[in-house]
Amino acid sequence: MDFNKKTILITGASSGIGKALAEKLSQFSCNLILTARRENLLIQLKQSLSKNSAQISIIKNDVSHKDEVKNTYILINKKHKGIDIAFLNAGIGEHINIEKYDSTIAERIFNTNFMGIIYWIEQLLPNFIDNRSGLIVATSSLADNRGYPGNGFYCASKSALTIYLESLRNELKQYGIKVITLKPGFVKTPMTGKNKFKMPFIIDADKAANIIIKGVLKGKSVISFPLQAKIGAKVIGVLPDRIFSWFIQKSI
Repeated sequence: MDFNKKTILITGASSGIGKALAEKLSQFSCNLILTARRENLLIQLKQSLSKNSAQISIIKNDVSHKDEVKNTYILINKKHKGIDIAFLNAGIGEHINIEKYDSTIAERIFNTNFMGIIYWIEQLLPNFIDNRSGLIVATSSLADNRGYPGNGFYCASKSALTIYLESLRNELKQYGIKVITLKPGFVKTPMTGKNKFKMPFIIDADKAANIIIKGVLKGKSVISFPLQAKIGAKVIGVLPDRIFSWFIQKSI
């Protein structure tokens, strides 16, 4: 795997892990396409990376809108004749107030975290299959392992995504297409900055990006980090329901 001379897409590139990935990948001689909802932040990011090796394009895009994703891909395809590597990173999280239960929160979270990735894969696959090559790197979460109070919609969206990516990974092997699942723990981003609870083993976005790039270059299928959180998630994931419930009740 080599990033040089590749056309690379990053969704959710305006902040957090997406921004950190853009900063790292811009050091390679590649075509780097950055998308996000906040165009002003993309413009600032492009300016800050202008002296690096990559040729950078920015496109305003909301992954939760299918037609918008399709039109963005058409623009990219006209200019670059396809994408080689897609970092499908856009995601949101919202705390659920059970006393003010609102299904629109679920719609927002699933439309971005799950369907937003489905919409992009739908555009990418025809060319990937024709070329018998391509790399999809999609961001799930270590929170896919259980249902954590206050974050049920988020956990469910990431659990659905992890399972789907596993299915897709095995389906696409015959075409030479690789699918990598990213499963971060807590990373310092604007999204986690809203959390009012303790976030163990939290790391900064720059370190997260280094881990991701290293894992991609090594050809891993699943990249989980940081190590302490990965181990903790595995332990929590296999706890009997009764013990998990007791543990969670003690922590809320």
